[in-house]
Amino acid sequence: MKLLPLLFPIFLLFSCDSGKSLAELCKKNPEICHEFGEDSWCKSERVNVALSRIAVKTQKQDLQKYHLLVAYEGYVDCMSLASQIQHIKLKEKTTLRKNNLLKAKAQLAELSDQTLDSKHPHLLYYHWSRELNENALQQFIQLEGSSELENSISQYHLATYYAKKDLNKTLGLLFHALELHQPKEKLIPEVLQTLATIFTNKEKPKLAYIWLKTYQLVVNSKGNQVALNLKLLANNHALDVDFLDKVAQNTLDKIKQGKFKAPKY
Repeated sequence: MKLLPLLFPIFLLFSCDSGKSLAELCKKNPEICHEFGEDSWCKSERVNVALSRIAVKTQKQDLQKYHLLVAYEGYVDCMSLASQIQHIKLKEKTTLRKNNLLKAKAQLAELSDQTLDSKHPHLLYYHWSRELNENALQQFIQLEGSSELENSISQYHLATYYAKKDLNKTLGLLFHALELHQPKEKLIPEVLQTLATIFTNKEKPKLAYIWLKTYQLVVNSKGNQVALNLKLLANNHALDVDFLDKVAQNTLDKIKQGKFKAPKY
């Protein structure tokens, strides 16, 4: 399920690490903020790229490079759709978007090559999941159980690896990812979405509803597909929606506070 990005006015976006507004950061890094030509499409993705590039410039760590790779991917995905829109009166807009897309793809490919030999677990997973690099996968799996993977992102990455191999282990990893979530971290919505899918397949409608509702709350989505799935679960299994909605909200509150504990499954 493709998540729709939230679009914020550029002057309201802030860097969590520096506490500075994007406008302040751009004054010091104009070449980064003006990497792509201005366009009304893909604003949030463009901002993510700029903030990630500034983080790489200032910290120069593999973790920041991983986040930049993901940011470029988000921009490429968004601009791939936007560049297909033909402007009858403003043909230069179409050209601008295509140029931005080509530039982003080139930057993504270059950064991917630069990080190919990295031993950082996020990058090892990245090169396996995107490029089917078996050597990177083996190095990543060898880190299982180590302190290096005791974080939400790595636990989710492990879960995606085991998803077709061991369902109970996958559940454990997803729940542990939520246990490791820190209050100021960005919550990974795919963890919640995957839990909803697993419990739907296991024919546990109450749990499926709770996790799908939690997912909906996180992405702030009232989109037709998520709402329809929730309605189908509720109607087909005569669920107490009011009660389960409260459970979902309480569960989300605990996760955000860093107080979530994995349930029995």
